[in-house]
Amino acid sequence: MSYLKDFDLRQIQNFELLAKQVVEGFIIGLHKSPFHGFSVEFAEHRLYNVGDSIKNIDWKVYGRTDKLFVKQFEEETNLRCQIVIDTSSSMYFPKELEGSSMNKLQFSSIAAASLMNLLQKQRDAFGLSLFDEKVHIHTKPKSSTKHYRLMLNHLENLIKDEELDRKTSATDALHRIADSTHRRSLVMIFSDMFEDSDQEKLFTALQHLKYNKHELVLFHVVDKNLELDFNFDNRPHEFIDMESGERIKLQSNQIKEHFIPKMVAYKEKLIQKCLQFKIDYVEADINEGFHPILERYLVKRKKMMN
Repeated sequence: MSYLKDFDLRQIQNFELLAKQVVEGFIIGLHKSPFHGFSVEFAEHRLYNVGDSIKNIDWKVYGRTDKLFVKQFEEETNLRCQIVIDTSSSMYFPKELEGSSMNKLQFSSIAAASLMNLLQKQRDAFGLSLFDEKVHIHTKPKSSTKHYRLMLNHLENLIKDEELDRKTSATDALHRIADSTHRRSLVMIFSDMFEDSDQEKLFTALQHLKYNKHELVLFHVVDKNLELDFNFDNRPHEFIDMESGERIKLQSNQIKEHFIPKMVAYKEKLIQKCLQFKIDYVEADINEGFHPILERYLVKRKKMMN
């Protein structure tokens, strides 16, 4: 992810540019991947069908591809997508670590902006929900350029405003989002899924979204190297709970053998519950880039449109 170091994530103009470049790179990569053929689904065109008005044919594309495509217009919205981001303090990890290009919240925000860019190209409607202990922003899905820029502004403000000691109440927030989101929507959740309350209640909130006929994709946002594999240098560290502020000094190898099995068990239970509720689970490692997230959107969209 070295290419990200050329961008200052705190500059508004570069944030939009980065999202655009992520999508453009993804589109180019599709032609070399098993997803070849999806390009007509997310571009601003669709294949010409007998009976379509010839005035909407894009003759420039025909000249390059020898295939007939017709232009899609603003009103041709096919899908509603609600993008949900956990903004609690644990999402600011890793914080000020050498070699880290971004934290989980920055990763989620850029991934969301890239999804919005792709959704807008597809003329799909999208909304945004931001939560920690409560839902701070919940916008209804729209597909206009004005709406797109407003959503980018929310995301830009989010990564500028770094707050610690901001706890999570994903259970209550997801119940509220489930009740206020249009039925038959694609709900894409970005969260590290660290919740102080009863884990079973959190799974019940996810089930509530499914009960309301939503299609769910859970992007489990993690720094796999540090949070799951616990690959810290073997020296004394001060570990800080970013939501409570509690601090503890430890030698990393003293707790690694106890920490990893608990994280593995937690992750396995999360995956099992997602399978049980027919929720798409995606491990979103912040060190692996954004393309798996965009690919999962295309796969889910294709299923919903069939």
